Amino acid sequence: MSVPAPPGAARIFTRILRLRVWIAGAFLILTAAGIDGALHIPDDLAIEHLMVPGDPIARATRDFERVFPEGQQALLVLEAPDPLSPAALEAAGRLESELAQIPGVAPHSLLTLYHLAVPGGPPGATDAARLRAFASGTALFRRAGLLGDHYLGIALELRVSSPAERDRALAAIDARLQPLAARGAPFTAIRRVGSPWLDAWLERQTGLATKRFMPLFGVFLMALVLIVYRSWRTLLAVVLTLASVVAVAMGLADLVGFSHTVVSALVPLTVMVTTTATLVYIHSRYLDVSEAATPLEHHARALADKFLPCSASMFATAIGFAALAVSDIRPVREMGLWTAGGLLVAWIACFSLFPALQSLLRLSAHDARAPALLWFAGLADWLVPWTRRWRWLLVVAAIALMLCGAAALFGVPGRIAPLPLETDALSYVNAQEPIAQDTRRFRELNGLDVVELWLQTPPGHALDPDFLRAVEQLGERLERDPRITAVDGPTSVLRWAHYVQSGSDRLPDAPAAWPKLAADLEQILLTEPGARAYVDVADLASVRLSVRGRAEAFGPAGAMRSFLEASIAAWQAQQPELREVRARAVGRGVLAAQISTHLVPTLTESFALTASVIFVAFLFVFRSPAGRLMAMIPSLFAILSVFLVMRATGIPLNIATILIGSTVLGATENDQIHFFYHFQQARAAGGATAAALRSALLVAGRPIVFATVINASGFLALALSDLPPMRQFGIVTAAAFVLALAADFTALPGALWILSRRQA
Repeated sequence: MSVPAPPGAARIFTRILRLRVWIAGAFLILTAAGIDGALHIPDDLAIEHLMVPGDPIARATRDFERVFPEGQQALLVLEAPDPLSPAALEAAGRLESELAQIPGVAPHSLLTLYHLAVPGGPPGATDAARLRAFASGTALFRRAGLLGDHYLGIALELRVSSPAERDRALAAIDARLQPLAARGAPFTAIRRVGSPWLDAWLERQTGLATKRFMPLFGVFLMALVLIVYRSWRTLLAVVLTLASVVAVAMGLADLVGFSHTVVSALVPLTVMVTTTATLVYIHSRYLDVSEAATPLEHHARALADKFLPCSASMFATAIGFAALAVSDIRPVREMGLWTAGGLLVAWIACFSLFPALQSLLRLSAHDARAPALLWFAGLADWLVPWTRRWRWLLVVAAIALMLCGAAALFGVPGRIAPLPLETDALSYVNAQEPIAQDTRRFRELNGLDVVELWLQTPPGHALDPDFLRAVEQLGERLERDPRITAVDGPTSVLRWAHYVQSGSDRLPDAPAAWPKLAADLEQILLTEPGARAYVDVADLASVRLSVRGRAEAFGPAGAMRSFLEASIAAWQAQQPELREVRARAVGRGVLAAQISTHLVPTLTESFALTASVIFVAFLFVFRSPAGRLMAMIPSLFAILSVFLVMRATGIPLNIATILIGSTVLGATENDQIHFFYHFQQARAAGGATAAALRSALLVAGRPIVFATVINASGFLALALSDLPPMRQFGIVTAAAFVLALAADFTALPGALWILSRRQA
């Protein structure tokens, strides 16, 4: 089989091969620098950092948290048949005292408030009866999550400044819980609820993802290379090239300030998978027999022949990921740009380091795959006439499945709902983990979705009696809605104080009573630091209302925020005291909903941009617009059809699966580029369609199969991940690669038959 190549490109690669020692040395230095940079990449999984810095809600939330800084909130749920029994109260009091001794941990419960109201020691039998009456006389404890029919709650504030401090505090808390859980009495279960435990688990699993799956993929890769090429030297060249590429690609993050996030583990895997596929294309062409006079000339001609299709395919993949820069979700944007940069490094290495290693290791250009060649030649002889016979059916069936996939993604008005969106941090945790089960169970009973209402007054007016009265009335109106569990704010402090003093948690409504209540609140703010969480005492110009409820009961993502904004706007119109107040819905709950609204735009915009740029690149390289559009059928078919797989298996759109469009389009276009490139080579030499298709199948078909197996297996390794989004992404991406392979050998030849004028 001949290896045609442009003479100018062949001369350039001849010079590159003669510089092989210098190239290998340069990459050795770059690899060391990349490893050093990779070791300094920080972790960042905070929900408040998921949006890009310029997003208005993200910016408002950061401003809000500067005014109302607070530690991380968590809750211990102590389940018991009678949570107010003497034994349960005594054990809870002892546990709370032990927790208070942990640095950075501030616990409080109904016992805390009881001892403030009724100073004394731990409750005995007589005190337990008084405490039962105290706890049962108000709904405040239940709204705060500190008491239920069968549980006592201990709220925890973790005053920590780093993940390491948080992890030490959580480990100390768990150590205090173990003896109590082991006894089994008086509590039937002890549940841990809250983001600190969820964040710690996510950070741990994110760090393990690369360490777990890269070796797994490496073992598979080595086995595949040995099976296909039967050469340890080839394996060594591939492994050394991949190690250098991944090290340099990861080190790029340290240069530009990127962080490890829940999706960043995809960067090294994607770079490795795409680079491996390109090396397969290059080495497979290197093994083809040619009429070159010397091994050096043959090597240079093989590289020159694969330079255009490999470059076009790698740039198409890089563009696919760079298109994610349109996303307003920061980890997605960073992951896309990071991967695109890594693929540019890979492109340079594939045409410099890998050829240098091929030469230094003296890889044989003898084609040892004669049985595979004969088998594939038989398949090509069968496929060419078969795809001609069924060309219309193959293309129409592919288009029909694409339309069904689009309907599965976007829905059909009045008939099919769009593919569900999922951004809840709890969905990123393995459902079998105890912390996920505990949090989900408590959420079903009490609601854990929080929206912060930030009320900004003119300076010095946050404690005005009329303003506080209007805020209290707003809270009461909101709490009448069954979807809202509780509203906490500055007047909540007054409710607690009023209950301790009078036995009633309802504040007087008469305007004449509020000057004294405002004075009481001012005094409380001076003596109780915890009360300052709801009033900015620096300039008395900000008040905070924390609204907790069940966001799903309001409807789609963002509906709870919209309801609250509409409610406060209506109340402001009725209350003169609130008309000069600026009200904004902020906080991590609002950010999570905002991310949901950006998922589908991220998918569609990045996909459209990727497809457009790739089409233009194809048009520039291969000329025919209709042919290029047909050549994209396998990728479009794979991407849209995989949404049917997601619909059938219940996989939602989340921060990982929205990457499917750009990932699959960029990676699978490699196959169509190589196939179409060699098809055109044969056509330019005067071959008819049948001969050109057979030539393309023989030259590009086997590498396409090998590359698909590499791509699908690499991403399928993610199916073993404990992170649900990563696991789901791995499954759907592997399925998409298999679908693209099927279309490469059916719909693509069928489309080329339809477009061809030389049918013979």
